[in-house]
Amino acid sequence: QVQLVESGVGLVQAGGSLRLSCAASGRTFSRATKGWFRQAPGKEREFVAAIRWNGGSTYYADSVKGRFTISRDNAKNTVSLKMNSLKPEDKAVYYCAAEPQGGYVLPRYNYWGQGTQVTVSS
Repeated sequence: QVQLVESGVGLVQAGGSLRLSCAASGRTFSRATKGWFRQAPGKEREFVAAIRWNGGSTYYADSVKGRFTISRDNAKNTVSLKMNSLKPEDKAVYYCAAEPQGGYVLPRYNYWGQGTQVTVSS
């Protein structure tokens, strides 16, 4: 059974930093693009960041560019999201995903984590 499990401290003050990690089990994703999405209450799931299989190319939503950094460790089958200068509007449930169907921006990935809540207090 393939599983993606997110982890990371969920509460931080505005301006603070947080690191989310996502560990995969059941299969390796060393050749798959991985991504992070988030969903705030009452809103659709939106793209945050993506990284190609070898880590050579990364992509970010304009809203997080320059503040967030996505990285991966294929040996450990993990993907991480380092979030700096957090804002209250970054509050959402964050999901990791692997193996997109088509473009990496759309929430059409074959595998998803269960999500982890990130709360940013002002």
